[in-house]
Amino acid sequence: MTGTRQVRPDASTRTTLAKAADENFPVAPFFLPRAWRDDLMAVYGYARLVDDIGDGDLAPGGADARHLGLDPEQTDDRLATLDAFEDDLRRIFPGGDGGTPRHPLLRALVPTVRRCALTPEPFLGLIEANRQDQLVRRYRTWDDLTRYCELSANPVGRLVLAITGTASPERIRRSDAVCTALQIVEHLQDVAEDLAADRVYLPADDMKRFGVTEDDLAAPTAGGPVRDLIAHEATRAGRLLDEGVPLVASVHGRLRLLLAGFVAGGRAALAAIAAAGHDVLPGPPRPTKARLAREVGAVLHRARREG
Repeated sequence: MTGTRQVRPDASTRTTLAKAADENFPVAPFFLPRAWRDDLMAVYGYARLVDDIGDGDLAPGGADARHLGLDPEQTDDRLATLDAFEDDLRRIFPGGDGGTPRHPLLRALVPTVRRCALTPEPFLGLIEANRQDQLVRRYRTWDDLTRYCELSANPVGRLVLAITGTASPERIRRSDAVCTALQIVEHLQDVAEDLAADRVYLPADDMKRFGVTEDDLAAPTAGGPVRDLIAHEATRAGRLLDEGVPLVASVHGRLRLLLAGFVAGGRAALAAIAAAGHDVLPGPPRPTKARLAREVGAVLHRARREG
């Protein structure tokens, strides 16, 4: 596990990886075996960078573009940058050009792909989700939104199961539900930020049902209809998170604690949204560490009862 694993990160790569501290759930906590932590951070770095390309949020200086063989000014063309990133990704897998990936985060991913026999599909799904973000900025129904989450979120959970050698059809099904929930919770936290980027991840049918317009979402604080809409979507996300308890119960040891952290992160974020009166417009409600710890304990307690 040497060579590509020990690629020295540049400033832009360090900036990307540092964003792990801002997630609702622990990405690669200290209690995991070192190999798992390395693999999970490699996957996180990949997923975070894809999202940063899609959001136009790359680190300043143009290093990411240069790694991909692009002029830094080309990163304004997000679809072209995603294409270049996909080309670089494919170098890792059979059928690529057989060369070494240019980007440091992709070079760091190579040992994980080799050791865990990962396939390209989950990685390509994350790229496709970000392509969709450039073309689709509104979702009519809940089903439309969850189909987007199949690309934008579910691949991450599948990669975690593959890295830990615990994938099974039932665990994948439950993991997909949890990952979809986590993505929706993030969208609920970021309603104002997304709207500023001309994106709305609240189903249009639900907005109509609750009498909410995009002008309402642009207000400094939420009125009653917006709060009711957010509460409705939060309840839906909570039901999906319930699928996580049997998933946690189905594994043991440190992996159980890791998966409990993912589920608890979503629950703690929902609690923060509720504590804000479902008013997410002033800024993203964030859970405290104490609340996250309590939620981890609650998930583990329920898992022990079901396991």
